[in-house]
Amino acid sequence: MTLAVTQSDFRAHIKKYLDQVNDDDEVVYIARSNSRSAAVLSQEKLYWMEKALQAKEDSLDYAVARDQLIRRNVLPEDPIVESDDGYWEQFK
Repeated sequence: MTLAVTQSDFRAHIKKYLDQVNDDDEVVYIARSNSRSAAVLSQEKLYWMEKALQAKEDSLDYAVARDQLIRRNVLPEDPIVESDDGYWEQFK
């Protein structure tokens, strides 16, 4: 889930929001008065995002990072593939 708050609300309840970022893996978007926004996310979530971006798509590092991002609901789960004879024929 994602939270959107004002800058003054974030400032007033910073501990609560930072706990939600770390404990509940939330992303907090902070609307600022100058029409610019900021986002707060956990260091761990940022680490896995950076790891996925830096890794080659067919590498083990990418697969691990992708799995971590799926677990954190950043990426959707892979669709289930129906296994019929046609599916297995592509691997011969």
